[in-house]
Amino acid sequence: MTDKTRAVIAEGAGGPEVLRLVERSLPAPGPDEIVVRVHAAGVNRPDVMQRQGNYPPPPGASDVLGLELAGVVEAVGRDVTRFAPGARVMALVASGAYAEHAIVHQDIAIAIPDTMGFIQAGAVPETYFTVWSNVFERAALRAGETLLVHGGTSGIGSTAIQLARARGAHVIATAGTDEKCAASLRIGADHAINYRTQDFVAEARQLTGGKGPDVILDMVGAPYFQRNLDLVAVDGRIAQIAFQQGSRADLDLGPLLFKRLTLSGSTLRARPVEMKARLARALEEHVLPLLARGVALPVIDSVFPFEEVARAHARMDGGSHVGKIVLAMTDEALREENGK
Repeated sequence: MTDKTRAVIAEGAGGPEVLRLVERSLPAPGPDEIVVRVHAAGVNRPDVMQRQGNYPPPPGASDVLGLELAGVVEAVGRDVTRFAPGARVMALVASGAYAEHAIVHQDIAIAIPDTMGFIQAGAVPETYFTVWSNVFERAALRAGETLLVHGGTSGIGSTAIQLARARGAHVIATAGTDEKCAASLRIGADHAINYRTQDFVAEARQLTGGKGPDVILDMVGAPYFQRNLDLVAVDGRIAQIAFQQGSRADLDLGPLLFKRLTLSGSTLRARPVEMKARLARALEEHVLPLLARGVALPVIDSVFPFEEVARAHARMDGGSHVGKIVLAMTDEALREENGK
């Protein structure tokens, strides 16, 4: 195994043009860590925010971009018991996924089902960890309830739609064009609302017989705060996972009391290994069997060679993608994609 690896960093803050492919020394794994030869890495909104200078990595984390990866274990630390060299794994990381090699704590890594390739596996950890934690654990979505997903064609949105449907919930999605509404329906949403031409509060209320959705998953932030509070059902839950359009708003919090609402928010990147490991075990129990059967698989919008990372970011910046954008880090991953 080489002692060097290529990786992607951002030289300054800006557009995709600030991304640079650099050579780095490959660190040795700690006692509980594994070295993964990365075959695929998902491209996510937090990566774009980091590139823009708005989302720095946690203290002590690498400046190499990327939060999720799939690949093959090449080396293990002295105390590693969960994996051996040659194992195929996917993992959520605090940084470092846009690299030919990455260091991963063994407890956060998940074995890739034999039925999944590297491209699909590389699109799983960030969105599936996030959706499971926020929609099914914190917001406690149950079979028979209704979930409203803002941004149904995003990586998070497409994951939430599929997992909610797979677990027996009804799903309403919002999107910004009729084409994206149609894509949300193809992904599995029961209904889709074009938020540019329709009032999502009035439409979702009508679709639920005046009750409102039981759970709302929101990434928009300030412009939607009050509307979500007004719309969600009595005893409803709102899961806030981002503030893409701001975090400050003038609110009437009356519905929070009168409707007995639960408002939760969380981020994953800086959370401790123990918490992420617990989530990894939950995914192994509840989600991996679905993926192994070909159910609720990630929706892949596009795949770019590692060297074309700037094009991948430009694709996300453009906002027309449906599902996940993935970097293919090896020829094997590219062949896998081209051979579909």
